[in-house]
Amino acid sequence: MKFHLATTKGNIVTGIGPGWVRIGAIEYRESLVLTPEAIATGWAPSGFDGLGEADFAHLLSYKPEVVLLGAGSAIRFPHPRLVRALTDARIGLEAMDTPAACRTFNILAAEGRAVVAALLMN
Repeated sequence: MKFHLATTKGNIVTGIGPGWVRIGAIEYRESLVLTPEAIATGWAPSGFDGLGEADFAHLLSYKPEVVLLGAGSAIRFPHPRLVRALTDARIGLEAMDTPAACRTFNILAAEGRAVVAALLMN
């Protein structure tokens, strides 16, 4: 069996701390949507308690296989009503804390998967 170093093309999370995430060399301190190809700031500015159906429906525009919800410093699960657009489109949603979502994003992105991470910083 031959092993070799594989490098990820596109966005990867290179650091995370309370209230911030670093993607490549740039640090972000607001909630955002992350794909291997794009970074969109301003997602869910009111945090977890302010999430609405439109926030999750917006994620469909990225055509994901799976959405990772980084719910902040603790695991929180959105009401099924809020994620109905994803369910109807047969797109998986995994809720976890934001650091875990970042680690999982890096793994799935390295595998070439169509992954979207919706990361809450608060």
